[in-house]
Amino acid sequence: MAVSNRNTMILIFLILTVFSTTPLPTSGAAASHNITEILSKFPDYSVYNDYLTKTKVSDEINSRQTITVLVLNNGAMGSLTSGNHPLSVIKKALSLLVILDYFDAQKLHDISEGTTLSTTLYQTTGNAPGNLGFVNITDMKGGKVALGSAAPGSKLDSNYTKSVKQIPYSLSVLEISAPIIAPGILTAPNTSALNTTALLEKAGCKTFSSMLISSGVLKMYESSALDKGLTLFAPSDEAFKKDVGKPGKPDLSKLSSAEIVTMLQYHAIPSYTPIGTLKTNKDHPISTLATNGAKKFEFSVTTAGDSVTLNTGVDSSRVAGTIIDETPLCIFTVDDILLPVELFGTSPSPSPSLAPEPSVSDSPSSAPSPLSSDSPSSAPSPSPESADTPSPSPSTAPFASPPAPASGESPNGSPADSPDSADDSSSDGKSHGVIVHVSFFKTLILTVSAGALLAWNL
Repeated sequence: MAVSNRNTMILIFLILTVFSTTPLPTSGAAASHNITEILSKFPDYSVYNDYLTKTKVSDEINSRQTITVLVLNNGAMGSLTSGNHPLSVIKKALSLLVILDYFDAQKLHDISEGTTLSTTLYQTTGNAPGNLGFVNITDMKGGKVALGSAAPGSKLDSNYTKSVKQIPYSLSVLEISAPIIAPGILTAPNTSALNTTALLEKAGCKTFSSMLISSGVLKMYESSALDKGLTLFAPSDEAFKKDVGKPGKPDLSKLSSAEIVTMLQYHAIPSYTPIGTLKTNKDHPISTLATNGAKKFEFSVTTAGDSVTLNTGVDSSRVAGTIIDETPLCIFTVDDILLPVELFGTSPSPSPSLAPEPSVSDSPSSAPSPLSSDSPSSAPSPSPESADTPSPSPSTAPFASPPAPASGESPNGSPADSPDSADDSSSDGKSHGVIVHVSFFKTLILTVSAGALLAWNL
């Protein structure tokens, strides 16, 4: 009996030791994915994948969690590519195929009450009034699942055909039979008709717009936009009020005309770089229109959730909102003037971000600029049981995505405690929490094992 008990204890110890050294799944950790890499393994989606890259929708997908991508095979893409539509229009159509929620085959067939409205990436642009940024998903007879625009009177012209790839609760790729076309989405005007200065002035960036005109930099912007695309970071009028002539702030009046031109060029990237692309380039130097060899004139990007901050080496500025995002032009508002190291040296002392002037009455606090304080109007509820989803104003649309439908409860068919069901972006805290729990569990196992051996020896 003693030998049998001893062998049993040894066996238990070995099992617990092996189990404690085996990595446990960390489902709560943020799962990374690359949609273009995933689709590159499927030749049937080569056209779709190519346009994801051209429109930069791929960067938006890669920067998000809890997302479903509805893909079209090469034949189905013909209805979008055969009409000579500009990239800005195709981007809208593709954005309508990216659902900000996780749907796999089982969840599609188990929709509560048989139908639901789901938020798409198009809704986050601020250019989707009413229900245009939502898709209608409905279970039909015979096990079919139909999809269409949620706009009133729209038909369910597309059907779910098959599942392509799943990373549970993070990314799901599903094939559908045809594009989902919202009313008017294919007849959107081209960006050539847009007036950049009018957009800036309407968004509260009149000072910046005036400087662009008087310096001649506006023509440089327009030339770059036509050639390679353009991304512009426009300081608000409030940014000039708080950044110019205040203690600890550089004196822009001392700059020469050439230096003013360079500073304004520093506020632009000579390529189409939407917010998703900025996020994927975080912590890497980004060249600007002012970059010219020896003088780098670069800045870097840091992110915290959906917040994006530009770091120049002198100061930092938060991207406050989106004025327009229409391929090949993207214009953001920023809270502070971008000050390049090459013109202003290192960070002034005291740093404006650490020691603002409380005695100056018109100096705003660290709160977001007035551009981002406008409360976006509420869009129609994306599903019968969901909370209101914000529908931002096109002029200064915040780029943070609205919450997925039914944020307060389990999404249709998915576990209520699924790792990513409550948030579109990954959380470092969530990852650390998993690591802590795993470490504690392993320690507990080893402690029990050691105690068992000690008891056996006694």
